[in-house]
Amino acid sequence: MNSIQSTTASEARRTLQGRLQQVLPAARLESVALPIREPLQLYLLNADYPQGELDAQAVQFVMDNPLYWVFCWASGLVLADWLFEQPRWVRGKRVVDFGCGSGVAAIAAAMAGAREVIACDIDPQALAATAVNAALNGVELALSADFHRIEGDIDLLLVADVLYDRANLPWLEAFIQRADRVLLADSRVKDFDFPGYRQIARREAHTLPDLDESPEFRDVRVYEGRC
Repeated sequence: MNSIQSTTASEARRTLQGRLQQVLPAARLESVALPIREPLQLYLLNADYPQGELDAQAVQFVMDNPLYWVFCWASGLVLADWLFEQPRWVRGKRVVDFGCGSGVAAIAAAMAGAREVIACDIDPQALAATAVNAALNGVELALSADFHRIEGDIDLLLVADVLYDRANLPWLEAFIQRADRVLLADSRVKDFDFPGYRQIARREAHTLPDLDESPEFRDVRVYEGRC
């Protein structure tokens, strides 16, 4: 794992901007204040990004180079707000954010009083974005590219927006085996019924910038998981 070096945040943001423009040349990163109960900002895709039709080659390039970290997905937004509303979930605890994306849940956990927060993602650009966003909010995180190499006990595992692919469902059992408790937010699986998990909240939210998703994907459920 690597600690975030705030002195490199500006350079890292420029690198991320370049990466974004390789995929969407007219796009840019902008600082966005999230509509939640505590001040938290993220560098996200500009809200007025070009939404005109892309040619087939451009569409394929975007599909092959997904930039999940330029969005704050609805479930991550809900999970961050939940942690601010109920900081007892993280206060004084060792927390891992699995599939951290932009880092929103990890940053919220740190701001809400977690003792240690590890942001984990297999995408190096997501880890870089998380580092930049952590520096923007003045918090310290650790980074990991491999969940299986995180050592020691995990008090709470945060999981948001990873069930968009049902191939990821087997992770649910692994999560509750690895951590004392799991806090999972999802808007994709409506028939969610897995041993060890129970629904504890339901909130409405939308992805930032707004993708004009259907109402079903704005319906976010929060689940607690434990063995």
